[in-house]
Amino acid sequence: MRMLIGVMSVALLAGCVSPAMDDARAKPATRVLASAKPTPLVAECIKFSWQDENVFGVDASAYINTEKSGQLTVYTRNAESFADLLPQGTGTAVSYYAKQPDDSSAMRRLAMLATCL
Repeated sequence: MRMLIGVMSVALLAGCVSPAMDDARAKPATRVLASAKPTPLVAECIKFSWQDENVFGVDASAYINTEKSGQLTVYTRNAESFADLLPQGTGTAVSYYAKQPDDSSAMRRLAMLATCL
């Protein structure tokens, strides 16, 4: 039962942030990066680093969404920051988006993301 509630919560959260992500994707990414590592490994690393309460306080949230195309998206609550990850050969192409790119939290998330590459 708890698992069902958790799955439903994530599904509802993903539905709420999708329009915000689509709006952000209509503009150029804040930063485009690449990694030689496999996409799932990079996604898990980003998710884990964005959940660090010592860095992000009580707003240390991160989730992973898998698209049918194979794209993975790691995002924060309300999609304040998110990263689209696409398999590229044996590595990963990463597009990072932030609602307020000059915000200190967005810059910290970008720095944490870079450590996963």
